[in-house]
Amino acid sequence: MERTRLCQKMKKVKSVILKTETVKTVESNMPDCMKLFENDQIRLRALEPEDLEFLYKWENDTRLWEYGNTLSPFSKFVLHRYLEHASTDIYEARQVRLIIEDKVTGKPAGTVDLYDFEPYHSRAGIGILVDEAFQQQSYATMALELIKQYAFDFLKLHQLYAFIPTDNIRSLHLFRKVGFLETGLLKHWNKRSDGMVDVAVYQLIS
Repeated sequence: MERTRLCQKMKKVKSVILKTETVKTVESNMPDCMKLFENDQIRLRALEPEDLEFLYKWENDTRLWEYGNTLSPFSKFVLHRYLEHASTDIYEARQVRLIIEDKVTGKPAGTVDLYDFEPYHSRAGIGILVDEAFQQQSYATMALELIKQYAFDFLKLHQLYAFIPTDNIRSLHLFRKVGFLETGLLKHWNKRSDGMVDVAVYQLIS
């Protein structure tokens, strides 16, 4: 009788151990999935209402306008509406913007975008902005490596591409550093106050 009770107790203990080990196994597998958007120093996350001030600062920095298509300032009202309706479903919006967040301080360091997403052609454009306070500290490189992993390993895209003005030397170097190759040149593509500028086409094939 005592032996039977002891065996029953042992079975219960074994069951608890097995359940605990199962939980631990599941937990040990979770980081691989969770770290799709993060490394030891940064994480890429969705836009939040609290990001309004940072977006207002970055979007209205006129020094950056010549690298994109912005022609006039954005109001906080417009950006607030954008944050309210921004979709993280890339298949619905055909684009996704993520905040580059420093994991130690929790501060936004910039943004990284996939745009003109084409599921049929299996491609998307890519753009990145890093705040002055975080530049020259590998934040851009880390963010591009993470978004590449998302694009190729999760979305299963065939290629990413970027359009970079030929006088933006730091961006040209950055994209070459993470594996992009220059595959074309668009002559007199962007207009500047001092004339037209060529734009290099950079591609990364999976």
